[in-house]
Amino acid sequence: MQTKIAVIGYGNIGKAVEQAVLAADDMQLAGIYHHNDNLDALDADVAALCTPTREVPAFAEKLLRKGISTVDSFDIHGQIFDLHKRLAPIAKEYKAVSVIAAGWDPGSDSVVRALLLALAPKGITYTNFGPGRSMGHTVAAKAIPGVKDALSMTIPLGTGIHRRMVYVELETSADFATVEKLLLQDDYFAHDETHVIPVPSIDALNNVAHGVHLTRSGVSGDTHNQRFEFDMEINNPALTGQVLVSCARAAVRMRAEQRHGAFTMIEIPPIYLLPGDEEQLIRSLV
Repeated sequence: MQTKIAVIGYGNIGKAVEQAVLAADDMQLAGIYHHNDNLDALDADVAALCTPTREVPAFAEKLLRKGISTVDSFDIHGQIFDLHKRLAPIAKEYKAVSVIAAGWDPGSDSVVRALLLALAPKGITYTNFGPGRSMGHTVAAKAIPGVKDALSMTIPLGTGIHRRMVYVELETSADFATVEKLLLQDDYFAHDETHVIPVPSIDALNNVAHGVHLTRSGVSGDTHNQRFEFDMEINNPALTGQVLVSCARAAVRMRAEQRHGAFTMIEIPPIYLLPGDEEQLIRSLV
């Protein structure tokens, strides 16, 4: 039986989720909805929430109360556990599953960090993003009054420190100084070195490439000098969409086992993310 997936929001991530669903033999597209569509008649096993991050909690609550499981790529790291606490009792009450913060960071990178912590319990992990286009930061920049279009680039400076290069195409009557002040005060940008640059056209700059270089140096038992590296260069929306679809698969399995509630990716058995026979997966992967 195929899992019915509905896509809520049809920007870069929504389109990537659609592609990943159509490419999966065990998935069926249950519909594409824009974020302001009426969702009362939605019929799906799982809804992939591809709206701006700040709209995710309200959409998740509404759909969970309908008994529809949800997956999202909520990306404000400091608010993830608060979202977990908010959605868990609702998902349990309506016997559904909510997989939160299921992109690549937070998300799949979180699983890598957890694994490396298990391998070297003492040590330091650095996650260096980019250089590349941050979708969450770009959406936040676009929401600033006076901004017609925007592109936020993440530039790694090393040891987990980043610079934000934010290019803005202004509305005709917008004042750049006002736009810059509002943007720098936004929580997405207030904690990093951020430069705001006015440009005549975002389309001439746009690129969805991104990446991460993650390292951990630490201690296994009492043995020092253990070093691990994880590196990838990606199309940002495509990977996020694929992670959401894989987590939708996990949500269906967890619900079938009556494991209702809210979960981040580090709480989900990796095998639940994969299609196919469990015995064959164990034989081929272990």
